Amino acid sequence: MKQDCRIGLVQMESHVGESELNYMRIAHLAQVASQQEISFLCFPECALDGYSPQDASEIGDSLKSSRISRLRECAEDLKITLLVGLVEQDVDKKKPYISQVILSPGQEDMVYRKVHLGRSEQDFFSPGDKFPIFTAHGTSFAVGICWDWHFPEMAAIYSLKGAELIFAPHASPIIAGDRKEIWLRYLGARAYDNSVYLGACNLIGSNGKNKEFSGGTLVVGPKGEVIDQITPSELMGQGIVTATLSAERINRVRRFDRASMRDSFFLADRRKELYHELIQLDVRQQPLRD
Repeated sequence: MKQDCRIGLVQMESHVGESELNYMRIAHLAQVASQQEISFLCFPECALDGYSPQDASEIGDSLKSSRISRLRECAEDLKITLLVGLVEQDVDKKKPYISQVILSPGQEDMVYRKVHLGRSEQDFFSPGDKFPIFTAHGTSFAVGICWDWHFPEMAAIYSLKGAELIFAPHASPIIAGDRKEIWLRYLGARAYDNSVYLGACNLIGSNGKNKEFSGGTLVVGPKGEVIDQITPSELMGQGIVTATLSAERINRVRRFDRASMRDSFFLADRRKELYHELIQLDVRQQPLRD
């Protein structure tokens, strides 16, 4: 990481199919973020179009849509990198993607498409098949969306490719449980095991289709420490949580020639020649037990 990095994580309400209204909320929050000297502003999963798998074929934007163009102009004007969740319609696919478009000043549009679809999403969306790394503001970063982060291999791949910061936008409903409790079970481990910063955010409120989201934001450091965490009630609905990430901190941890055990970069000591079983074994091959 070339210099300290200031990030913003958005908790917001997004109504299904009301993409123009959602766009206006996103643009407003981008304006607010620019006044706080934020370099990266990450919005929740499907923030632009709303989250509702059953309605996915009827909503959404292509990456060439006018709304994406206007968001690109917004990013350029404000000199901020926007990470915006959307339902991405693709003429070459029968089913859309759950995507996060990355709009960064002076760069071509970038996109991450959700690789690990939840079982309730698989009938309605196409899965992505790539783990891309992006660079902006002197920082290498990557994105995984919601269910993706239950697969530890993904975070390891990103770190091995050089990601210093990973974003975790969510659309987790209230029925899934309290984000504060659940995220701390595994997101800290993703950061700790792979020596990366991690920023998570979630939709809040109604999607306009009888689904309620629980909100929440979380920032974790490269040793799994919670840097900042805001519950929905603390943020009082829609808003931005900010954190300044230390370049010196992560650069020290990620040195191959570590000075102490405290600063271990665990991936540097992998024994990858022994891990072939990881991709050969399958849970469905396990013997049945009475």
